[in-house]
Amino acid sequence: QVQLVESGGGLVQAGGSLRLSCAASRSIFGMGWYRQAPGKQREMVVTITPGSGRTNYADSVKGRLTISGDNAQNTLYLQMNSLKPEDTAVYYCYADWLNRRYWGQGTQVTVSS
Repeated sequence: QVQLVESGGGLVQAGGSLRLSCAASRSIFGMGWYRQAPGKQREMVVTITPGSGRTNYADSVKGRLTISGDNAQNTLYLQMNSLKPEDTAVYYCYADWLNRRYWGQGTQVTVSS
């Protein structure tokens, strides 16, 4: 079992910044972030490939959002800069462990214009 707890969401004006955190109950190497806007399907934001550590960002967030991690704290971060109203969504972190994907509860990010 893996428990994931996200935090750091909130309301911010366009052009502002937020940092999301995802605390995992154990060390995980295959992790990432998805988001789901109202009325839309959940979409990939960024993923980390286990082993290589290679990151894959959605085109819509490249250059503005950055994933990082603190292995000692089993915590994943998503630094979000130059936020746009279209970034408004519930953000979910995930972790792949023993052929199963675990999801956090989500954290709301709202960007006002």
